[in-house]
Amino acid sequence: MLEAVMVQPGQIEFNEVPKPSVEKDHVLIEVKACGVCGSDLHVYHGKHPFTSYPVIQGHEFAGVVDAVGSEVEGIRPGRKVTVEPFLVCGRCYPCRHGRTNICDELKVMGFQAPGCHRNFFSAPADNVIPIPEKLSFEAGAMVEPLAVGVHAVRRSGLKAGMKVLVLGAGPIGLLTMQAAKASGASEALIVDRVDFRLEVARKLGADHTVNGDREAVAEGIRRAFGADGADLIFECVGLEVTVETAVQVARKGTRIMVVGVVGGRPRISIGLLQDRELELVGTLMYMRPDFEQAIAWIAEGSVRPTELITARFPFEELPRAYREADEHAARNLKVMVLF
Repeated sequence: MLEAVMVQPGQIEFNEVPKPSVEKDHVLIEVKACGVCGSDLHVYHGKHPFTSYPVIQGHEFAGVVDAVGSEVEGIRPGRKVTVEPFLVCGRCYPCRHGRTNICDELKVMGFQAPGCHRNFFSAPADNVIPIPEKLSFEAGAMVEPLAVGVHAVRRSGLKAGMKVLVLGAGPIGLLTMQAAKASGASEALIVDRVDFRLEVARKLGADHTVNGDREAVAEGIRRAFGADGADLIFECVGLEVTVETAVQVARKGTRIMVVGVVGGRPRISIGLLQDRELELVGTLMYMRPDFEQAIAWIAEGSVRPTELITARFPFEELPRAYREADEHAARNLKVMVLF
């Protein structure tokens, strides 16, 4: 079978390797579709702080079960599945208290553990989640990024009727916005600097949009929501400027969910955070219920993640897929690799 290895930043090599045998508690999956994530591009540029080389990437994917181990129950060959792409210890305080996504020894497939950029991928049975047969493999591959948004919304405490502000109309921002609307948000305002992304946002249910290059975010909030502003803010970019923007425009007492992956040590106005009794809440990845909710929403049509797919490449052209996602961000949301 074919396997893609990133041997160093920006350099991907293909190798012919044997098809893996299935361990007793594992499921062997024939990979069918895998998305290219922003975090993958961090590795591509050598800027991911927790990934070393060589590494086999690929973590948002779906496929069909090829074989199951002798101790695996409830999963049969031929079933469409996706995978929670993390490995946890099960012993630390977070794991013992049901917060496996922040395990002290967390390893993520495609970063600190081998990912799915290979024709056949073996995963622990506990991480494998069946998806409805009616879902496409591309939809199955979008479950993982949608689960990020589901988790953020669940942690936010969003209540029906709330008005939400989403900073960033990239894939995670658009999926978080859809998750908020599916959870009962009455209105959603989304901010970005790319008109193409804002157009997609409107098609997917955004009630209001702001191009930050042409309109101040604070003014856009007043235009959309009036003097009371937003009830919840989701920061989905991960930059100092957008976290600070969230703090600056938040109504007193507002909760700000930091969904974007923030690098470095950003400077924000802690004085405002205190003076206005703002809540700045971190959110990381997802847990099993988030995957299950994401699958349910996709199946019922409440969330439409495949409309984010803007380019497709065969697995053999994986380097081109990375370059497309990296060099043409203004015309792309999700680049999908098909096996």
